[in-house]
Amino acid sequence: MGILNITPDSFSDGGRYFSGAAALARARQLAAAGADILDIGAESTRPGSLPVGAAEEKARLLPVLKALRQELDLPLSVDTYKAEVATAALAAGADIINDISALTFDAAMAGVAARSGAGLILMHMQGTPHDMQADPHYEDVMAEIAAFLAQQVAAAAAAGVAPDQIVIDPGIGFGKRLEDNLTILRELGRLEELGLPLLVGPSRKSFIGRILDAPATERLEGTAAAVTAAILQGAQIVRVHDVAEMVRVARVADAIRDGAPGA
Repeated sequence: MGILNITPDSFSDGGRYFSGAAALARARQLAAAGADILDIGAESTRPGSLPVGAAEEKARLLPVLKALRQELDLPLSVDTYKAEVATAALAAGADIINDISALTFDAAMAGVAARSGAGLILMHMQGTPHDMQADPHYEDVMAEIAAFLAQQVAAAAAAGVAPDQIVIDPGIGFGKRLEDNLTILRELGRLEELGLPLLVGPSRKSFIGRILDAPATERLEGTAAAVTAAILQGAQIVRVHDVAEMVRVARVADAIRDGAPGA
């Protein structure tokens, strides 16, 4: 899953693809590099960020989404927690809703997914983007993530969302300490008991920066290590900025996990 941020303030590439032309060019690059899915976000959810109104989010998102739908044959995911934005995005050609709040910020989101039949990614987060890194705390991070995701999967099902629409995401970097992120990568397999596809998004995250003492632009190798760990622990989707490099990383990790192709 390649990341396309149409924002002025995302943590790693804010402003680089904010114009329509730049966003379209970046999307073409990600597709050519081997992305299987494009995840398009028009509101930054970096630590400390403030919400963007639905009207502004749609104004940023929809022109790019409509152009991409006409041009690319890839599944398009929209990174939003607002039912109003998701509804407009699906009408413009999106295939997947990527809800970082797992239906908790907008009660109408489950119904949008159920009526449309769109894919639905449910992510764990402690707090909100604005305050999530203020003082996150867990007694057993994996048990708490699993319990929350099971609860939200049940809520989606109660609203009519089919199991084969749902993907779960433990939310690396979203209300997590360094040790929590490492535990998630080490023990991701504990989430397989939920019986749903796993998505992991470690790309360029601050926990990698803390380990390497490196800025966001210098975290490629750390991202590769995290992506490998996630795949070996059962992740089916990895959400990344550096698609060409992570496609190669994923091919090797898949071969380690599943056996070399043709072997």
